[in-house]
Amino acid sequence: MPQALERADGSWAWVVLLATVVSQGLTLGFPTCIGIFFTELQWEFQASNSETSWFPSILTAVVHMAGGCRVGVMEEGRPCPSLLLALSPQASEGLGMCFSFQSSITVLGFYFVRRRVLANALASMGVSLGITLWPLLSRYLLEDLGWRGTFLVFGGVFLHCCICGAVMRPVATSIAPETKECPPPPPKTPALGCLAACGQTIQRHLAFDILRHNTGYRVYTLGVMWSILGFPLPHVFLVPYAMRHRVDEQQAALLISIIGFSNIFLRPLAGLVAGRRAFASHRKYLFSLAVLLNGLTNLVCAASADFWVLVGYCLVYSVSMSGIGALIFQVLMDIVPMDRFPSALGLFTVLEGLAFLISPPLAGLLLDSTNSFSYVFYMSSFFLISAALFMGSSFYSLQKKERQGKQAVATDALEQDLFLEGKDGSGKQPCPEIICQFTPAPPGVNKYPWGCPASSRSSHECLLWPKAVLQVKQKALGRNSP
Repeated sequence: MPQALERADGSWAWVVLLATVVSQGLTLGFPTCIGIFFTELQWEFQASNSETSWFPSILTAVVHMAGGCRVGVMEEGRPCPSLLLALSPQASEGLGMCFSFQSSITVLGFYFVRRRVLANALASMGVSLGITLWPLLSRYLLEDLGWRGTFLVFGGVFLHCCICGAVMRPVATSIAPETKECPPPPPKTPALGCLAACGQTIQRHLAFDILRHNTGYRVYTLGVMWSILGFPLPHVFLVPYAMRHRVDEQQAALLISIIGFSNIFLRPLAGLVAGRRAFASHRKYLFSLAVLLNGLTNLVCAASADFWVLVGYCLVYSVSMSGIGALIFQVLMDIVPMDRFPSALGLFTVLEGLAFLISPPLAGLLLDSTNSFSYVFYMSSFFLISAALFMGSSFYSLQKKERQGKQAVATDALEQDLFLEGKDGSGKQPCPEIICQFTPAPPGVNKYPWGCPASSRSSHECLLWPKAVLQVKQKALGRNSP
């Protein structure tokens, strides 16, 4: 049925932002509380650390591997996924949340244009609220209902995503649709085979062409994928690590809430700073710096398991986490055009999901073999620090190469202005109107920086000093301003 289209940067955009905050708090905030259930599940199923780690890894990986805008967000809150959450709290839970996470990020990018950076930072504040509230609620329900009853309650909580998806109306585009009085009937085309149809669907929703041709997107995707091999480990193993060293269960759960509460204030602040015009071209470096700081703080956590040391670690960790959360999708929007952002985000999150799937079991295997949580945090630091150095150096190299390309284009354009093609086909000749406008070079300075031929030096038919470039170009173009 026909629907009224909403306009970008309108009043309804703030309603969509509020819905995105709630949906992200429910979806992305929930996996951070899995550490609360880690010991309980390990005891229930008599499993090793590596085997138990598959629970948070599958959950988080599936969260990042699907999406679809309005219908997708509502799909998470349908009764079927919510009931499956209570019956199978591993795969179906993530399958329900995956429809909401990516969809809300995509639709928010279409609703906000001028304040997109601030909107992304405010939306990520929902994750902070989720990180703050989910551990406290999980600890409270786990004591009274057990892990099975707790997941049954969570299934009802996720029904609220239906409301979030309902407010995400279609957005009007700046291009009006072309209307025709008598459109010709579409030509009959043979039905595509199953493999061909699947190939077209994958090509439409996953930006493999951008991955091949956009070097910045390729660097960013690989760097983020590598960093995620270490990023989720503190959320999974911090609570068991604290409990192993005789920290009270309530205090151990409070550590995750401290991270979330700090991010409530730090993420909007990070978004305001990154949204300033002076930082617009440096956001990718700010993101790399946040990843580097995140990796360094994990070394502090590995050094001591005292509760107050862990509290300080959580506060410092929150600073870097807020920068990552506020910038991760904004940097992606800066690298790829907005009309290709949904497909670029699709491939980006699929590769993210693969990293999330591998990371916790790999750390659990390391924990089983060493019986020390310190090596888990060392592993997290290694992946984060190396990813930050890779992205920072790669972005600098690409920017330097781009700057050199622009200088080469400017030099070619200048040479075309200074020299004219000979009428007899003898090659480029100095323009006679500007030959005598050169400024002599100061004593002791190379008079022929461009390597002019010796035959032309006596007749002053070459540039003698870089200052002459501006004078010659202004004379040739008839300009008086610099």
